[in-house]
Amino acid sequence: MDNYRAFLAIVISFVILIVYQYFFAGFGAKTPPADTKQGTAVEQTGAKVDEKAARGQDAAQRAASLSQPKALDPHAKKITIDTDLYTAVISEQGGTLQNFILKKYKETDLPDSPGKQLIMTAAKEGFPLDFTWGTALERGLLFKSETPDVTFKDGESKGQLVMHAVSDSGIEVERKFIFDRDKYLIDLEVKVKNTTAQALQGAPRLYQVNMPFEDHATKSSYLFIGPAAFVNGELQEYKSKEITETAKTVQGTIDWAAYEGTYFMAGILPEQKDGGAVTMQETGTVVEMSVAGKLDSLPAGGELVYKYRLYYGPKKLTDLKEIGANLDKSLNFGWFDVIAKPTLWLLNFFYGFVHNYGIAIILVTVLFKAAFWPITQKGMKSMKNMQKLQPKMAKIKEKYKDDPAQMNKEVMNMYKTYKVNPLGGCLPMVLQIPVFFALYKVLLQCIELRHAPFMLWITDLSAPDRLWVGLHIPYLGGIPVLTLLMGASMFLQQKMTPTTADPTQAKIMMFLPVVFTFMFINFASGLVLYWFVNNLLSILQQKIINNQAIKQV
Repeated sequence: MDNYRAFLAIVISFVILIVYQYFFAGFGAKTPPADTKQGTAVEQTGAKVDEKAARGQDAAQRAASLSQPKALDPHAKKITIDTDLYTAVISEQGGTLQNFILKKYKETDLPDSPGKQLIMTAAKEGFPLDFTWGTALERGLLFKSETPDVTFKDGESKGQLVMHAVSDSGIEVERKFIFDRDKYLIDLEVKVKNTTAQALQGAPRLYQVNMPFEDHATKSSYLFIGPAAFVNGELQEYKSKEITETAKTVQGTIDWAAYEGTYFMAGILPEQKDGGAVTMQETGTVVEMSVAGKLDSLPAGGELVYKYRLYYGPKKLTDLKEIGANLDKSLNFGWFDVIAKPTLWLLNFFYGFVHNYGIAIILVTVLFKAAFWPITQKGMKSMKNMQKLQPKMAKIKEKYKDDPAQMNKEVMNMYKTYKVNPLGGCLPMVLQIPVFFALYKVLLQCIELRHAPFMLWITDLSAPDRLWVGLHIPYLGGIPVLTLLMGASMFLQQKMTPTTADPTQAKIMMFLPVVFTFMFINFASGLVLYWFVNNLLSILQQKIINNQAIKQV
């Protein structure tokens, strides 16, 4: 049984180590992003993004290419929208969104950091929210705004921007944006009117152009960054290699399509969900997406109205659930969703009382430990009893060393006689693995912990633990104090834990704290805090069991 326990511990450790090297490696010391785009965007001088598109139900149109935006018109004005949550800039050139700066989220955790910018493209890549209608309406139309700016009247939470344009083919277009001063959600209504003498056919298509807008968290390939859509009742995420060489199109009932980061997203929620198509392609670091509706007929003099909701903002679970349309599915915890979302709820629940996510993590850890306490107690007692049986075990092994079958039979009879479960010491470790990974996902993905301070040198619970001492340490930058304390606590816990292993196995087991310390160096400090506190509670529990054993003697 000792061989089994040692082998299990080694396998688990190296599985975690391999997972860490494959998925997590690349997290370095936290550094502010360079040349973060702020203020008014560079004026557009032209953008050419080629993409094969789908046209809903029409097979011929599915093979057509997306039109290219026109060059910048020097007469295009920029309209600024200033709300309680963000500052946005919309250009009359195509009615595109050229800036979107969040006020409540910063680029870094530095006091003088500017707001988080969600429009990372410039003129050469193009801007989001261009609109076409079949071949009769080209991209990059010059709109004229009815007002020079967007105002919010006293006592009213909404303001609007109305823009008009006429295409070369005689299509009149009206774009109406409705903004809410205290919400990230934006309503967009596009009215298409046929002023020609003949009927026309076309499908509406709203474009989304994005580049990565994340900070240090994006360096992990464990986290998804890129285009995603909720189509036909399923979340579909597309990796770079899937859309680099050729465009990818998915069809069906579209709840939303978005460019996702770890903490933020830029999404389109079409009102016309059925019979749509989402097309996406990546060129370099630029991802161009489009959300198309079904093919429509527009008689002479007739008009059609297409409605969308736009969400540019944080991936905060409560906000996304409130919006509906399955937008909360964008916060994807994978296999660990059933554990991760209740954990996130608990973190926010405790934060509501203590107003410190570090303390909230400690309280969640205590709660988890209390839940596992009975089974851990039994496991530790089982290991303690196994240690007491070591002399008897040695005699059985010596007596039946030439008869393995009989030796195993005698060992099992001994376990049965003394009511010892040989697997009892391993079960708590196995049960904590999904909790560990679920908590890792929560701490790395939830917007609440981004730039959330704990105390002293720990100013960002989603970033690696570093104490900056004025001396640059190769690879690390600063000293991972909390991680070293975690390793020391694990070593002490290992020393206190009963073992029946032989000297060689015991040495291997004592090496595990070193392995874990190495793995945790670049983990989020919030996760390290959880593991450190969990170790301290385990030490306390082991101390109680050891004292009980002494009293029984």
